[in-house]
Amino acid sequence: MPDNETFGALRGIRVLDLTQMLAGPYGTMMLADHGATVIKIESPEGDMTRAGGPFADDDPERLLGGYFQSINRNKHSICLDLKTPAGKEAFKALVRDADAVVENFRLGVMERLGLGYEVLREINPKLVYGALRGFGDPRTGASPFAKWPAFDVVAQAMGGIMAITGADASTPTKVGPGVGDILPGMMLGFGVLAAIYRAQREGKGQFVDVSMVDAVLAICERAVWQHSVQGEVPGPEGNHHPFLCPFGMYPTSDGFVTVAAHQDSFFRLLCEEIGAPELATDSRFGSHGDRSKHRLALIDLISERTRQFTKNELEAKLGGKLPFGPVLNISEIFANDHFAAREMIVEVEQPQRAPISIAGVPIKLSDTPGRVDRRSPYLGEQTEHYLVEAGVPRSIIEEVLSSSAEVGAPV
Repeated sequence: MPDNETFGALRGIRVLDLTQMLAGPYGTMMLADHGATVIKIESPEGDMTRAGGPFADDDPERLLGGYFQSINRNKHSICLDLKTPAGKEAFKALVRDADAVVENFRLGVMERLGLGYEVLREINPKLVYGALRGFGDPRTGASPFAKWPAFDVVAQAMGGIMAITGADASTPTKVGPGVGDILPGMMLGFGVLAAIYRAQREGKGQFVDVSMVDAVLAICERAVWQHSVQGEVPGPEGNHHPFLCPFGMYPTSDGFVTVAAHQDSFFRLLCEEIGAPELATDSRFGSHGDRSKHRLALIDLISERTRQFTKNELEAKLGGKLPFGPVLNISEIFANDHFAAREMIVEVEQPQRAPISIAGVPIKLSDTPGRVDRRSPYLGEQTEHYLVEAGVPRSIIEEVLSSSAEVGAPV
């Protein structure tokens, strides 16, 4: 039974993970990737992403989908119905030895269950309680929208990132990955770790609150100071920078590349390599300020030249000489030597089925590296083990197991 982690800088930390969907599980995944024991507490129905797939053709029982596998690797699963007395008692027993409890329910859910922060800290004064909600928790700042539900698209819209993303000034655009979920999840992981550090030093836990819209606003920091310092309301800038040029995406004969050659030395080199030395001596583009002022004209002129090359040809000319990168799709990423060397595409087992590939661990530690150590758990796979370890009475364990026997997958 893999309850004692043997790798990573966070081995020895125990987290009870009540989160589901993407935001919360991504944050706790980061902790599990670095060796924390993350025990996923699921209802008898399981995390909503379990049923959502997508499932491989050789998984007719629909046990482990790609979505769930990606962000719940390295975790353990306990199945508890927190609406029942047995489920509550078992959960409280687990809280006694936990470093943190993390949840992303709507406001008031845990309180109605009788398991809110104020109740749990009486059981374990060192407990860190992490909460992730669309608009935060009144304990740290009462938003007028505190009771509103939210998903990624809402956080992207209200946090400001859509308003500065898009092909043109009149078309706000959703960012492709679920950054309205993932970024708050990352900040939740950081906040929980910061609070655990303090609890271990001073013996006192605390409440950690992350709002999805706050997290999105925080990464839109440029829009904040632009509005304050310049009085501007920034809008979508397409695939280029509002101040720096060249700094953006340029077409090729077979796709697109990115170039960041706004510095004088890089700009001169770029002009030479793409066969446009006259641009480097054009008075409109002679300085950083000039290039910014005339950036639309410069973008068009550079694009005329880059279209004459393939992505590979430009990589041979520019790669390593100035900030440059081709726009890669996922099949190109799978074949790219960088991601192989960095172990950023990893396989996880699918028992009695072909393995699937998921994204690897991006934070590399030299002495205590994290890793994708094992697949995501079946629903309730470690229920009995952890309840026995926590000293839960056998009668309660049997009641918990019987309530989830019909929905759990085989161990």
